[in-house]
Amino acid sequence: MKTIEDLQVNGQRVFVRADLNVPLSDGRITDDGRIRAVAPTIAKLVAAGAKVIVASHLGRPKGEPDPQYSLAPVAARLGEILGRSVSFATDTVGESAKATVAALANGEVTLLENLRFNAGETAKDDAERGAFADQLAELADLYVGDGFGAVHRKHASVFDLPARLPHAVGDLIATEVGVLKRLTEEVERPYVVVLGGSKVSDKVGVIDNLLGKADRILIGGGMAYTFLAALGHEVGISLLQKDQIPVVLEYLERGKANGVEFVIPVDVAISASFPDTKTHKPVEDFEVVDADKIPADKEGLDIGPKTRELFASKLADAKTVFWNGPVGVFEHPTFAEGTKAVAQALLDSDAFTVVGGGDSAAAVRILGFDEKKFGHISTGGGASLEYLEGKTLPGLAALEG
Repeated sequence: MKTIEDLQVNGQRVFVRADLNVPLSDGRITDDGRIRAVAPTIAKLVAAGAKVIVASHLGRPKGEPDPQYSLAPVAARLGEILGRSVSFATDTVGESAKATVAALANGEVTLLENLRFNAGETAKDDAERGAFADQLAELADLYVGDGFGAVHRKHASVFDLPARLPHAVGDLIATEVGVLKRLTEEVERPYVVVLGGSKVSDKVGVIDNLLGKADRILIGGGMAYTFLAALGHEVGISLLQKDQIPVVLEYLERGKANGVEFVIPVDVAISASFPDTKTHKPVEDFEVVDADKIPADKEGLDIGPKTRELFASKLADAKTVFWNGPVGVFEHPTFAEGTKAVAQALLDSDAFTVVGGGDSAAAVRILGFDEKKFGHISTGGGASLEYLEGKTLPGLAALEG
């Protein structure tokens, strides 16, 4: 894949496909990690004299403008991070976009409105998607792909547009791919994987692939209760995917056969109801029980102290760690201790540590950890997982052409 250094960008209109899909609350950005991650690529293009056109999606609007998903707050924050004015086009390929791009001088930056306000961006039909890519191509001379969090999507700005313009990868994608190769091709052992999050079904592919690569797989989060149920334990009203129990049993057997150790929670923090993660209202019936003693009317919401110690011991000698998914409801202080403990264990180890994007990356920031102390914090949870599953990512394939 070509890099920015392979392009002559001075005076050229450079379309940067970024991933600025940041969380918003009442129009305010609650985590700007993805904006900060792509800022160095944009700054490099600015310094080289490019006319930079940044584009991204945000949320899941249904192919038409929706004010709650506007990128206007992102334009303001991007300008603050870059230390320069970032103009904002109120559409993507309409009159505002055309006028805003036409007004760019060398070294200036504009951000287009949400790509997904156009049905063509996510269309399944190749012709419809291609027609939208044609409109985007008219705005630019060169294309730089740097939205790692979107490269697993076959979308117009990710897959079709690079075929229409001279293209290269940005520094963020180049870094992400280099890190993922260290997790798949150049692994230093012991290799320990921590998987959390809600559902086993979201991690089926990655577990399947890791059974031939990892030395240990630590299971937490909502998905742990399907593992506990597969072992014959009562899980009460905890999150449970009964249809995945046969899959889990197969993985446990394959793990034994392949010498891969599965580490399942031995105690859990429980409550009769899901906690209020906005007001952080105290949970009065909170208690910790052994993992095989969950009452029928209670819900598991975090790993317990014995499991925190167990996980830390299984991470202590690791040389490579990949962590995807919080191991509890970290958004509420009562059930954040497990996720804190995993993050701290990563920092305490001598391993090359990779935090696999999404909620894991958000948890690291929200819980107050220093991002710089981890080996790498990915900007793409879904993209990272699909890469580790061994899938071909459409956005990367397009950039290789």
